[in-house]
Amino acid sequence: MNLLDGKKAAQAIKDELKIDVAQLVSEGKKIPHLVAVLMGNDGASETYVAAKVKACDEVGFKSTLFRFTKNEPANRLFEKIHELNHDPDVDGILVQLPLPGHIDEKQIIDAIDPDKDVDGFHPVSVGKMVQGLPSFVAATPLGIMLLIKHYNIETKGKHAVVVGRSNIVGRPISILLNNNTNPGNCTVTVCHSKTTDIQSICLQADIIIAAIGKAKFITADMVKEGAVVIDVGITRVPDDSKKRGYRLQGDVDFENVAPKCSWITPVPGGVGPMTIAALLQNTFQSCTEKN
Repeated sequence: MNLLDGKKAAQAIKDELKIDVAQLVSEGKKIPHLVAVLMGNDGASETYVAAKVKACDEVGFKSTLFRFTKNEPANRLFEKIHELNHDPDVDGILVQLPLPGHIDEKQIIDAIDPDKDVDGFHPVSVGKMVQGLPSFVAATPLGIMLLIKHYNIETKGKHAVVVGRSNIVGRPISILLNNNTNPGNCTVTVCHSKTTDIQSICLQADIIIAAIGKAKFITADMVKEGAVVIDVGITRVPDDSKKRGYRLQGDVDFENVAPKCSWITPVPGGVGPMTIAALLQNTFQSCTEKN
């Protein structure tokens, strides 16, 4: 069993970006600017945004964080997005999800300029990705592809099973793995909550992408010997032995599944760091396309 270490792979990407940003500076060109919008004070969202801001600082990007209270009316958020869309200094706009219940997330995502949609959620970005056109790919699926590439995991002709069909992870990663690219060229099966006999389908998989959002959903009897398992899930499980009162648990029963795998991601430290690295890569792309 080998670990797909997302921290190491992400650091390699960040080290490259740091060099690229230094080159922009030496040429007197604009450096990338990522703007994050945070609504409310959800603990997990605070942590995610802080990690993204820290990563920007690490590679030399400019970053700005706008905060709104959880009861802020939707029009205030739309106004800010409109302002950012028309600010030539802003290369990427990130609205941290989830949003409070009175805000329509789809409308907010649709309001972001596709040319600054570094999270890759806008319908225009998704449509281009499906057609194989240049676009911003959703950060988590892109991060998974970058992780696979970093560790030279063979995907051509392999059977990949994606467990989960969300628009953020499951659907886009199924398309990326199926594309005529490297990595890619997989035969892909997508499973979900209504799939019958998921176990037998997973047992056929050379590569499993677990993105269903249920702790320890993928068990050892669902994984064949030598499979590659990528765990996208992250659930807070109560744990009194931890200072913060919980531990992070993936969709995979790591302890029992890992011995059967050729490669497997840890949680935390697997897909999470790669998502941030992919976000930075998208922001750099957005900036340099304008330079």
